[in-house]
Order: sequence, then structure tokens, then C-alpha cells
Amino acid sequence: MSDTTMPVIRPNEVPQTHARRGRLLLAAATVLLLGVLVLQLLDAAGITAFGLISWRPLLYAYIIWAVTLCVAQILIRGEAGQKAVFVLPAVLFTAAMVVFPTVFGLYIAFTDWNLSAAAGRHFNGLDNLRTLFSDFYFWNALLNMVYYVLAVLVQYAIAFGLALLLNAEIKARKFFRVAFLLPLMLSPVAVSWMIGKSLMEYRFGPAATLARHLGWDNPAFFSTPWLARLSLMAMDAWVSIPFMMILLLAGLQALPMEIKEAAKVDGASGWQSFKEITFPLMLPVSITVIILRVIFQLKLADIVINVTAGGPGGATDTVSSFIFREYRDRSNVGYGTMLAEFYLVLIIIFVSLILKMTSRWLQRSN
Repeated sequence: MSDTTMPVIRPNEVPQTHARRGRLLLAAATVLLLGVLVLQLLDAAGITAFGLISWRPLLYAYIIWAVTLCVAQILIRGEAGQKAVFVLPAVLFTAAMVVFPTVFGLYIAFTDWNLSAAAGRHFNGLDNLRTLFSDFYFWNALLNMVYYVLAVLVQYAIAFGLALLLNAEIKARKFFRVAFLLPLMLSPVAVSWMIGKSLMEYRFGPAATLARHLGWDNPAFFSTPWLARLSLMAMDAWVSIPFMMILLLAGLQALPMEIKEAAKVDGASGWQSFKEITFPLMLPVSITVIILRVIFQLKLADIVINVTAGGPGGATDTVSSFIFREYRDRSNVGYGTMLAEFYLVLIIIFVSLILKMTSRWLQRSN
């Protein structure tokens, strides 16, 4: 018998010719993408004049590169590349719709670009950033965001109380669940016109008429800074509390009933059962609800824009509504984009700190 060994064929082994072909295709597509990007940047800076008015050539080059990347993964990695292709389109789409606009916005943030000016767009360095740090109205809007975010804690307390009520054995419980969810089904723009512009209108609104009968001579809900801010908080809470309530209600219904029944057998009162059992078990759900609500609150703009437009004197402005007016009223694209990019960085830092602190706190409590 001959002592020859047969070659072992591995199922995931990729022929070298296929791998080499995939690397060449990917390299060619990458060179094409980078070349178009450089030409586009040179043309946008006015150094060259290739006539690349829009960013469509870069978009087409990116699509070619994305398709080539998926094909190259299969050629280079074989079966593992086929698995990667199931994930790559989502990653590439996210990069195109999130990463690229953010980077492009960062470029716009360092330009002086006012749509009402005839000069057009030109690079102005750190001028927009200096203007931001000295802009009283921006920092006032940022301070208002502190008040609006703190109002989430009040919304959480009300939502928790409603969730406990709807989780109890009460009459017409299904009706109340649907009734309390109605504000969540309405658009904030519709709510701002229905309540802020109609119900709370200081001359003929039902709320103002009732306030006059109760002795308030001039029931103008949006005339003074604190009253206007509280009125907007109430409107925002009316829309947002059902969202928190339904999540907390789902958490309450998922709690094991055996623990509550054991507490009743041991003679614990309703408050003791809530304090020692329900609330601690609901902490992970509560933290998730609060963080989600804070993220939504940081984007608050529509109610403010439609009801007060930031007034009186910027007292009710949020950062988003202030940026909106910077675009719409002043046509200042460069400075407005700088505000948006700066606010995005603050949101990322703030949310990251909240997540880190809550994670540590939960680990210690466990």
C-alpha cells in the first residue's frame, strides 16, 4: 500500500484566485470613491472647476463601493462573507443616512452660509463657534431644557400612579385604559392648536373663561415667562404621560403575583407592599422609561413653535425650536448647523453619563 496522504478540503476554504479577485475589486471601488470625494471637496472649495454642482457623483460612487464591498466579502471570506452580507446593507445604509449627513453638517457648521445673502457659502473658521458661546438666547434655551427635562420626573410620578390605578381591579378598567391613551394618538401639532391656540386662548378660550369666573382678571396663560413655561409643560405632559404609563403598566403586569400574595399573607399594607416589593422590582423598567422620555424631551420643539414661538422673550424656547427659527426666520444655515452639531455633542455626553450612572447604580443595588 502506498503511503500517500489525500489533501484535506475544508468547507470554508476560499480559492486564492477568488480572494485575489475580491481584493482587487474592493481596492478599485475604494480608489474610485476616494477619488470622487477628493474631486468633490476641491470643487466645493473653489480650487477646481469640474462642474460637480451636487453631491450625486459621490452618492453613485458610494453605491458602487457598497455593492462591491458585499461582493468582495463573498469572494474573500466565502461562507463567512455570505453571513456578513446579511448585516452589511443595514450598516451601509446607516452610514449613508446618519454618518455622512453628520459629517457634512460638521463641514457646513464652519461656513458662513446665509440663504438671504448674495455672497453664498464660504469658510469662516471658528466664527460660528465664537458666536455660539456669546449667544445669550441659545444658553437661555439650553437652561430651559433643564426645566423641561426635570419635568420628566413629575410626568413619571403621574404615569406610575395611573399605571397602578389601571393595574388594579376597578370598574370600567378597559375603558379607562383606552381613554388615557387617547392623547398619545394625537399629533403634538394638533394638540398645540387644539389646546394652546383654542382651549387656552386668553380672550374666548374655555379655560380662560373658567379662570375669569374663578376670579382671575387676565387669564393669559402665555404672558409671563414662568406661567408660559408651566403651561407648555402641562401640554407636553398631557401628550407624553400615556407613553410612560403604558410601559409602566406592562412592567406591573409582568411582576410575579406570588410575591404580592405572600406580602398580603404576612400582613403588609398596600403602602408597604408598594415600597418594599413593587417599586424595587419596577426600578429597571422605571429607569428605561425615564431615559426614553428624557431622550424624547431633548427633541421638544413642535408644541413650542406652534404655541409661543419661543416667547415671551425666549422664555419658553427649547434648543430645537431656537435652531428651527435660526433656519426659518434668519436663513442662517451655517450658524444653525453649528448650533445643531454642538447640541448633538451635548446630548451624546449627557445620555452617555446617564446610562453609565444608572448601570453602576443598578449593579450596586443588585
